Amino acid sequence: MSRLRILADPDFLPALDRDVIRPDFATGLGSLESPPRILLLYGSLRERSFSRLAVEEAARLLILFGAEVRIFDPSDLPLPDQVKADDHPAVHELREHALWSEGQVWCSPERHGQITGIMKAQIDHLPLEFGGMRPTQGRTLAVMQVSGGSQSFNAVNTLRLLGRWMRMFTIPNQSSVAMAFKEFDEAGRMRPSSYYDRIVDVMEELVRFTVLTRGHAEQLVDRYSERKSAASKRDAAKDLATQSVA
Repeated sequence: MSRLRILADPDFLPALDRDVIRPDFATGLGSLESPPRILLLYGSLRERSFSRLAVEEAARLLILFGAEVRIFDPSDLPLPDQVKADDHPAVHELREHALWSEGQVWCSPERHGQITGIMKAQIDHLPLEFGGMRPTQGRTLAVMQVSGGSQSFNAVNTLRLLGRWMRMFTIPNQSSVAMAFKEFDEAGRMRPSSYYDRIVDVMEELVRFTVLTRGHAEQLVDRYSERKSAASKRDAAKDLATQSVA
């Protein structure tokens, strides 16, 4: 069972003015031999989820910009610590997609002035380290939010804080869509607006920063404290092996 959403009409972008899209906007920033790999997460389980619809618009743009995308469906994701050792297929799959990604998009509704529980649960299921691998460290991140009322930045500010905690490179630009119920038509497609234009800006910037950092992420996040910790573990293992032989 795959928890990846199938994106409808990936090439249909009615709100986009293709005449002002630059096909070479990431040229010269880094290797373009393979498509940037982007994982997109959204924070609502409603049938008509505006955070999901915004993520789908972002995914279509990323595909246009040459990226490979995956949209994770959190419908059956358990709460953190609800299942012993987080041993649940949805958790395993989310972590696999995070390891696959070079960059991520997080989009949450703002509820009671904050991100939603389902958004936080997905992030909480991404540990800083497991199995000797780090599913978020060194990856790029774009943050977005949708609001039912006037424009706010509470959710994106929290997502930025979490991105920093998860050791990700959060790009400068961001998207906040106010009164989201007015911005999508009956088919779930975003209407032309300055809000849509900002999502285009954010996705262009995410691709640029992902290309710019690919090949350098490991060096950029190389830390003295982690090297010291790894050396201590090796020394402890060596001492234990010596004692066993003796």
